[in-house]
Amino acid sequence: QVQLVESGGGLVQAGGSLRLSCAASGRTFTIYTMGWFRQAPGKEREFVAAIRWSAKYYTDSVKGRFTISRDNDKNMVYLEMNSLKPEDTAVYYCAAGVSAGVLVSTPTMYDSWGQGTEVTVSS
Repeated sequence: QVQLVESGGGLVQAGGSLRLSCAASGRTFTIYTMGWFRQAPGKEREFVAAIRWSAKYYTDSVKGRFTISRDNDKNMVYLEMNSLKPEDTAVYYCAAGVSAGVLVSTPTMYDSWGQGTEVTVSS
């Protein structure tokens, strides 16, 4: 089992930046893919970004603004968010997948989830 704890959420004005962190513990050597998802009130959880070895994946709405990175030595994954928009407001979840599945944007591909950290972007 892998345990995940997110941090770094908060309130920021539009155009601002935040850096989310996700600390992994437990059987971290089994992690193949790390991902970030978000869920806005009244909406379904959606894919934001993922990292698998050196490959990085982003949903179109965050490309050029968000950057995902991973520090394997520290068992950490980060999401640097710049040029934030009100539509980025959501609870952000970190996820870990242990299988070599292809569809990194599919929530069911992930085996472990954090509790979420709230991001609010004011206009």
